[in-house]
Amino acid sequence: MAEQTYLDAIGTALQEEMRRDPLIYVFGEDVALGGPFGVTKGLAEEFGVNRTVNTPISEGTVMGLAIGAATAGLRPLVEIMFIDFITLAMDQLVNHAAKLHYMSGGQLKIPLTVRVQCGISGTMGAHHSQSLEAWLAHVPGLKVVMPANPADAKGLLKSAIRDDNPVVFVEHRGLYWSKGQVPDGDHVVPIGTANILRHGDQVTLVALSSMVGPALAAADKLAGEGIDLEVIDPCTISPLDVDTIVHSVKKTSRMIVVHEAVEQGGIGAEIVARVQQEAFYYLDRPILRVAAPYAPVPASPPLEKSFSPGREQIIEAARKILRKE
Repeated sequence: MAEQTYLDAIGTALQEEMRRDPLIYVFGEDVALGGPFGVTKGLAEEFGVNRTVNTPISEGTVMGLAIGAATAGLRPLVEIMFIDFITLAMDQLVNHAAKLHYMSGGQLKIPLTVRVQCGISGTMGAHHSQSLEAWLAHVPGLKVVMPANPADAKGLLKSAIRDDNPVVFVEHRGLYWSKGQVPDGDHVVPIGTANILRHGDQVTLVALSSMVGPALAAADKLAGEGIDLEVIDPCTISPLDVDTIVHSVKKTSRMIVVHEAVEQGGIGAEIVARVQQEAFYYLDRPILRVAAPYAPVPASPPLEKSFSPGREQIIEAARKILRKE
């Protein structure tokens, strides 16, 4: 085990996988220079610009190039600078990458990994701060993962790269400089398995990506009040590990879902629907959601801070769901 930042854990996974498999190629804007946050720094020096390919500023072109490379037998990895810009590549990603295996009767494999970073941090405004993972999880044929710590970032990226299906790997920009213990060597985390980060018996708290830290902080604070939260990180939102969440809800009888995306149409709604379908008669209270308001992300620092959900909103939701009135 070694302490690494979330960003460095991703970079390590890329290096190790490119050394392992010469068919892995990285495509994206400025990737040979390290990309906007330095994740791909050093790859061009080790593997050359033929495998670390700078592309034009055209996300649709990059995605189309990568899909063609995947059908030809390579294992491309695309970096999209901001998840906001994946909108420019949705035709290629949704109508081609996600469907070619099915529409070819299983004859074509699309071993494509798409790295995107999302989230509210740095006062970058409405065009650079969205969380659009629910859009992607709605598309059959795409897998969507959202690691919340450095160890999972390394292990899930390795699994994504080795998958023969398209995987969208969603990184939260605000987590890049967070640190954690990361296993050395070939550390692989399976796609589709949730983590129970804290055991409890009063409320199931499902938290995604950047909200895992505030969820654990809220659980620590509430423990001093005698409130016992079980904290679950889904890690993957498609396919979703419903069984782990349902098993927890059957124990606690209450659930809160927290994510940074706006509440309306967020992945939290899907989690709520699946749980009430499979564990309705175990629920003592209505399920609560903690999420951003239905508005564009503001660029003003104080407004951005108030816009993003955090520990205090989670604490209030937990107190509310345990009140008897």
